[in-house]
Amino acid sequence: MSLQVFINGRLVPKEQAVVSVFDHGLLYGDGVFEGMRSYSGRVFRLQAHLDRPWESARAIWLTIPMTQQEMAQAVYQTLQVNNISDGYIRLVVTRGAGTLGLDPNKCSNPQVIIIADHIELYPREFYEKGLRIVTASTIRNHPAALNPRIKSLNYLNNILAKIEGLQAGCVEALMLNHKGEVAECTGDNIFLVRRGELYTPPNDAGILEGVTRAAVIELAQEMNLTVHEVPLTRHDVYVADECFLTGTAAEVVPVVEVDGRTIGSGSPGPITQELQHRFQRLVRQRPDG
Repeated sequence: MSLQVFINGRLVPKEQAVVSVFDHGLLYGDGVFEGMRSYSGRVFRLQAHLDRPWESARAIWLTIPMTQQEMAQAVYQTLQVNNISDGYIRLVVTRGAGTLGLDPNKCSNPQVIIIADHIELYPREFYEKGLRIVTASTIRNHPAALNPRIKSLNYLNNILAKIEGLQAGCVEALMLNHKGEVAECTGDNIFLVRRGELYTPPNDAGILEGVTRAAVIELAQEMNLTVHEVPLTRHDVYVADECFLTGTAAEVVPVVEVDGRTIGSGSPGPITQELQHRFQRLVRQRPDG
């Protein structure tokens, strides 16, 4: 059976899930999106994942044409009709069809799209042996231009940095902000371990406020680890004992080399491994958080 996609209140085969070529989501990247994971048929931290697109939409003056409760029901309906228990959900809200100008007032009918499918962002060996990453020359968007806390359909900033990583033979790349501080990777948040304590850039460093990031901070605190949300530089990364990334699709993945520098022992560290194990237990035991 063809994958069924939810679009504007209807479930249709993916071949029929279409939007207008005049939709400003296509023409200008005008819209928002969200990624979620389901484990054993339940969406992990669904409420947090719904709050984020609603906040992003409010920030860009976009009204989502349904309630959060209706959206939650649609997400589960899409999972169930596709018989997906452990999967990935992509929620998209576009500005809707309009004219060839920028004016959002000339758009109508924002499109709500929900896609449920399977995803494997990184091969299993990366979770066991760790990633190599490089620092991209493309910096994170300046918050006064396009705040990185808005998860908009315009992801070209991240894509350009991703291209730099791929051209260097890496599947991920580290991005700095306009101050030269560490922000995040192209699709994941970053954490460092130094002398048994956890460090991660703060929200105002130009990061997306990751749901998995928040869950990992809670897990670290349960382990009685001190967590510092402070500005970091590449020097902090290079001298870290451990490094790992977090994200909805990535979950918790170790990093063992950055810009040719070996991080710690060159293998996933004990704190990273423990957080990996605890995160897997969390999503299976308390999938709704």
